[in-house]
Amino acid sequence: MTPPGLTRALAAVAAVALACCSDGNSPSSQDYTPDIPTSWAGSVTNAYFPLPPGTVWQYRSQTPEGLETTRVEVLHDTKTLQGVQATIVHDQVSLDGSLVEDTFDWFAQDGEGNVWYLGEDSKEIENGQVVSTEGSWEWGVDGGLPGVVMWADPGVHLDAEYRQEYSKGVAEDLARVVSLNESVEVPFGSFSGCLKNQERNALESGSAEVKYYCPDVGTVLETDESGGQRDELTAVTPP
Repeated sequence: MTPPGLTRALAAVAAVALACCSDGNSPSSQDYTPDIPTSWAGSVTNAYFPLPPGTVWQYRSQTPEGLETTRVEVLHDTKTLQGVQATIVHDQVSLDGSLVEDTFDWFAQDGEGNVWYLGEDSKEIENGQVVSTEGSWEWGVDGGLPGVVMWADPGVHLDAEYRQEYSKGVAEDLARVVSLNESVEVPFGSFSGCLKNQERNALESGSAEVKYYCPDVGTVLETDESGGQRDELTAVTPP
């Protein structure tokens, strides 16, 4: 589901069910049966993935195609999916100043503090026109199932690959917690105690990326596996 360009994967975070890695099932299995929580929080407050409404994150990446910038905003509006009230995140990607992707992602936090990814409405744009909605999916539509985009206690899942989303043949991203104590420096500042994830699209070969999530900030850096191409946090505007 990851469109071209490194930062576009920001909205396409992959996820897994809480029971996926505890009951011996392989995350690559087509029989994905997430253990849906029975209680949900009213907002997303996970330290590694906080989503206060009104917050805006800005990112920048120099790609072979040109300068890619991403604006991520947590909206005050919500969306109800399968009875769960989800936080809406609006993600806009521009290439050399022209909008190339416009996405709405839906997240919700369960009662234990895990953040679930419930779907996305993604549009790829060329010359001001929508040319593709590939990668769009929704919990409860055409077999779409939610997954966990951030654990309440990532250390419990260290080195275990898990799903961050699932819609067969459409959205099948996987993630693995690599480290819990990374130091990261980006234009916005220097951070320590950050979580390092390796994330990949199971539908595409060679799609692995590395993401760094820092406490009380969220995503601060995304790189390719070699670390050569960097999508860096440049600014955060609080609510």
